[in-house]
Amino acid sequence: MAAISPASGGLLPDRHPTADFFVCDIFDAAPKDDLGTMEHPIFSLSTRPDRRLLSYTHNGTSIDVVPSVKGRATIHDKDILIYCISQLMSALNAGRAISRTLHLTAHDLLVATNRDTSGDSYSRLREAFERLAGTRITTNMTTDGLESTKGFGLIEAWEIVRKSRGGRMISVTVTLSEWLFRAVQSKAVLTLDRAYFRLRKPLERRIYELVRKHCGRQPEWRVSVATLHKKSGSASPLRVFRAALRRMIKDAPLPGYDMDEEPGDLIRFSRPIVVDRDTAPRFGTDVLDQARAMAPGLDVYALEAEWRTFWVQSGKPRLGAPEKAFLGWLKGRVKR
Repeated sequence: MAAISPASGGLLPDRHPTADFFVCDIFDAAPKDDLGTMEHPIFSLSTRPDRRLLSYTHNGTSIDVVPSVKGRATIHDKDILIYCISQLMSALNAGRAISRTLHLTAHDLLVATNRDTSGDSYSRLREAFERLAGTRITTNMTTDGLESTKGFGLIEAWEIVRKSRGGRMISVTVTLSEWLFRAVQSKAVLTLDRAYFRLRKPLERRIYELVRKHCGRQPEWRVSVATLHKKSGSASPLRVFRAALRRMIKDAPLPGYDMDEEPGDLIRFSRPIVVDRDTAPRFGTDVLDQARAMAPGLDVYALEAEWRTFWVQSGKPRLGAPEKAFLGWLKGRVKR
């Protein structure tokens, strides 16, 4: 995948600002990530080949990750899996049949994940496939209500078809592991902010994943630095990790979340308040249940916050039936 400097801060540029993600079928699938790899540190945060063995245990879940000679799959390699999961969830929500094998266009994958489309990017894409296929995992993680201890690769197989004589890739075929495919079938996924692909540093991406999972249905999440260090999979000493978190607090890169340090060596993540709580319409569980039925697989709390922002930016118009206004907006949002 695209080379990224670990020392530089801020978001990466939007490399494809003219891509219409709400009209073009290829990009209409909202970015989605599976809960298992969001919760546990499967992917390497290193920008160099990481050939270390990983053994991780937390709350009864054990994971052993064995890299290939090319190194463990990285958090940036994971973009491929996010793209595949997103396409499968889009098809599943539309009522179409899905399978573990996907046929993709390399150019679309690169554009959708905010990668440049130079010749080098296609070469890095192949390297990412090799790391994903070569990284072997043994775990007892539960998916679809089943716990089984098994070993597998993140992808089972891949194939690149290109024009002869060194031409560019024409198509890519990827076969996901049964474990990942089962997560899709059970809809054990969460929607990511598209700005995730613009996060520059591996640790920023990993922290965003954890916050997105743990803060999804609550206004805030507090976690000790030591626990966050363990769950992130960072190989840095705790003091270096703590300093990196403080830089993140200063830079504020996480899309949709605020980040603060609190006494007791705690980090607090929260959603920024963008509207007045006293005047903004709020919805009960019945309305949110209707929203879930209209937008399966999407985070209704994020949609509710998005609608409130829209309402505020529209001048806070008086609403006789705010529930109907929200559901009507959501209907159009899903259609787009």
